[in-house]
Formats: sequence, structure tokens, C-alpha cells
Amino acid sequence: MYQEKFMKMAIDEARKGIRRRHGGPFGAVIVKNGKVVAVGHNRVLKNNDSTCHGEIDAIRKAERRLRTYDLSGCQIYTTGEPCAMCLAAILWANIDKVYYGCSLADNEEIGFRDDKIDKLLDRDDKLYGSLLEQKEREECLKLFKEYKKSERVIY
Repeated sequence: MYQEKFMKMAIDEARKGIRRRHGGPFGAVIVKNGKVVAVGHNRVLKNNDSTCHGEIDAIRKAERRLRTYDLSGCQIYTTGEPCAMCLAAILWANIDKVYYGCSLADNEEIGFRDDKIDKLLDRDDKLYGSLLEQKEREECLKLFKEYKKSERVIY
């Protein structure tokens, strides 16, 4: 139940970013002890910052709010499977669990190149064990379809 609630918040945050033309359909929510610590969305276009993905935005906010670089005990809910950069940031921040909606292949379907970068970096998800868990894919796919139909900048 909580997982659905937090994923819905991530979807809503992504929609907010899309409407404002901040970037792609990527929203994230960081939770600790059942409480929302931070929400973020993709701000690549808004900030002219190729690193400001939804997960990175949420991590930055959570660390400021909690006044720590260590997010142990936190979970992140994100509309898309984290790219290599975001996954590395999640690991550096010590986030315990990642719940994601759409897969890297789904990201590619709407114009993002995560898969190419992952192949270049030889990413092997088996190394992450139970860190990653897909949830609410169908709801996130609806979001991705909305994004694909919108006027968007592919970057």
C-alpha cells in the first residue's frame, strides 16, 4: 500500500516537471521510516544541468533536509529505472532500496539513451542483488506515453 502511494507521488512530481517543461518524465520520492523526506523531478532543461535527473534532484534535497550525505535507512521511488549515473548516486548516498516503474528499455522507447550508456559502462544489474525492484510499471507507462505525445525536447 505504501509503495503505491509513494510511487503515485513520484508520478505526480514527474507530471509537474513535464508541464513546466523542466525535462523528462522522471520523478522521485525519498522515504525514511514511512515518511517522505524529499521529492524531485528531472530539471535537466530548466537548470541546463545534464546531471539533474529526478533521482539526483531528490537526493540533493533529502541530504540538505536531513543535513547528511548518508541516506541509510531511506528508500527511493522513481518513475524510471535509474540510469548508471543515478544508480551510482543512490549507492554513494547509501539508499537501502530502489522501487522503479519503467525499465531502461521503456526509457529508450521515449527517446532516452540510457541503454547505450549502460552498455558502454558494462552495467550488470545482477551485482545489485535486491536493491532494485520494479513496481507500478503500468501506471508509469501511462506517464511515459503522455510524455511521448507532448511537445518535448529530446536530450
